[in-house]
Amino acid sequence: MALCRTGPYPIFESNGLGYSHINLSTKLVLPVPLRFAGPLSNVGKRKHKGLCSSSLRRAASASSMESHKQDPNALSACSEEETDHVIRFKMSDFKVLDHVSIGLGGRADEVVFEGKVKDSGSPLYNTRVILRQLYSAQAQRRGKRAIEVLKKLVRRKLLYHSYSMQVHGYISLPASGDTDSSSFILVHGYHGSFSLRHWLQQSDWLQTLEATLALDEDSVRKVGEDTTGGPAISRQLRVIRILMRDLLIGVNYLHSHGLAHTELRLENVHISPIDRHIKVGILGNAADFCEDGSNSGSIENMDRRKMMIAFDMRCVGFIMAKMVMGELMDPLIFAKFKSFFTQGNDPSCLRQFMLEILGRNSPYGNAGLQMLDRNWGAGWHLLSLLLATKPSRRISCLDALRHPFLCGPRWRVVPSMDIIRWGLGCTAMRISEEYIYRQPQRSRLAHFIDLMEMLNPHPKPKNWLELLPGKWRLLYCTGKHVGLTLRQPPVRVLVGDLHLTVTRESKLKTNLSFVSDIGFSVMIGQDWPHDKAGKKGRLQVNSSFTLKAGRRLYLKQDNTSEKLSFRPSGNEEALAQKFTSKKWRKITPFKEFPSSLPAAKFASGDIDVTMNLDDPLNQNMDTVKNILQELRTQIPPEIFDLSKIVCGTYVDSRLLVLRGVNGSALLFTRSFVDRNSSS
Repeated sequence: MALCRTGPYPIFESNGLGYSHINLSTKLVLPVPLRFAGPLSNVGKRKHKGLCSSSLRRAASASSMESHKQDPNALSACSEEETDHVIRFKMSDFKVLDHVSIGLGGRADEVVFEGKVKDSGSPLYNTRVILRQLYSAQAQRRGKRAIEVLKKLVRRKLLYHSYSMQVHGYISLPASGDTDSSSFILVHGYHGSFSLRHWLQQSDWLQTLEATLALDEDSVRKVGEDTTGGPAISRQLRVIRILMRDLLIGVNYLHSHGLAHTELRLENVHISPIDRHIKVGILGNAADFCEDGSNSGSIENMDRRKMMIAFDMRCVGFIMAKMVMGELMDPLIFAKFKSFFTQGNDPSCLRQFMLEILGRNSPYGNAGLQMLDRNWGAGWHLLSLLLATKPSRRISCLDALRHPFLCGPRWRVVPSMDIIRWGLGCTAMRISEEYIYRQPQRSRLAHFIDLMEMLNPHPKPKNWLELLPGKWRLLYCTGKHVGLTLRQPPVRVLVGDLHLTVTRESKLKTNLSFVSDIGFSVMIGQDWPHDKAGKKGRLQVNSSFTLKAGRRLYLKQDNTSEKLSFRPSGNEEALAQKFTSKKWRKITPFKEFPSSLPAAKFASGDIDVTMNLDDPLNQNMDTVKNILQELRTQIPPEIFDLSKIVCGTYVDSRLLVLRGVNGSALLFTRSFVDRNSSS
């Protein structure tokens, strides 16, 4: 006999041997037979005198008495009206096996057995099943709920068998002499030894899952793939697409029948090696969208339905995050991951946060970051929609199935304008992270910034007043770049992060306060190429602004008449050709290249500049002047003199583009972690 136990209730072998088991879901060990030796029996009897008889012996004896007399307690455990669509078994119908799979660990009020149906007259003859003995009233409610859900889903039984653990029936046991309450055993299907958590904890999970799913050309074609094998990143992305699509189909099947799962976790998800489908549990805690007897079209039930679907989608997002980023299997890292959302941060900034906490030397090789960065950052976009802070903004199952991240290269997915903007921003961010600003990279960055400005989703001042406040980090400036490599300055200064903090002084006014914060190090000595420690310093520039509606004009100088005309010039000519092409014509909000675009106009006030140094540097004022001059040389002039910022041309929850008086663009990303103040 085998058992799996996670609570204080002891389970005993039919020969009187006792065994207490810890939660198997907390560790990954291979499924081995749990056999019991003599010394454990005395321990079990000594600690639990009143429970030393075997659970299965009581079950077998109770079920054998059913043919002679009916016990009223057994009838009250589960009424015939609720269970007429499933089989009522007896314990004598099963042969209990002497081991239990590691992925079937139950709750504290459950005991799990594996067995085979030995009744030759049963349609399940010789089928491997799970016997889940439920002790507490709450556990028995879960078991009865699983049977009730099966009755609701019986119309589309094929999908039920494909995406849920099959509930075959139950065993109802009367109250015995040592216990006052009756017992209820749920009989459901066996779908492999491991839950999805145990699969992902395997060192060779990718190879074993590929073998379990039996990937071939036909199977990968179902997710839009055109090849098998390949690099490890492509193989892992292919498996994740298959699993995620299967999971979403199963969850959508429940939602379409008015049910929410409410318990989607890696521990409750299994992969069947027989039909190669995801099983989303036994649905013991599935909740109805509509309360009993209420109108499904009422406002209260519609809100309840949206909240339940949003909760399930958030759980799907956590499952996807753990599948893609193996580092999140560590409870400490996953706690930081969840705190990012509980603190109210925007999920669109998740990539920057993960780069902060994972670093570049992850034991998983940053495979997850590479997968999410593919296809213009489509994976980050899907995660941000699944884990959106506001439930109303979370993506549905059907929309997620159409998302480019879950569609292979064989499927032509028409991206939405939101995904196009996201891709442009992600590509610009990745180019800026390379720190190789040769002319090709600079031209590409300027081109992407121009495209983003053309597709600005929030051109009105009221949108800017909502999205602009916050802390932004400078990624790139299209103006002149001056470094330390080919110069001999009097003082060598290494500039760190440049932050721009925007605060709104009053909700009733359009006044804004800008604070640029520049961290730097003053490197003393000739060994500065190898020792970048230096003396720390900080430069702050404060200014107040008034935001108004404005427009950005595209001007070109006519060489023949030496006059300015409203026509695209330089890089704008390339943009005009792109937007008039057949591919872009369908999605652009204008038919012809515009002579101007709406922008947020900034009118600055007084400026206050403050510089602090950790070391007074012998109070040498000439050195301080040289440091200030070197900072002005290296940083963009709009950061040092905020009055040179004249307009904003793009803003969303993640990125910001400001334009200076000389036409250069400054690309910012929203910042939520102050590296200098956080450990």
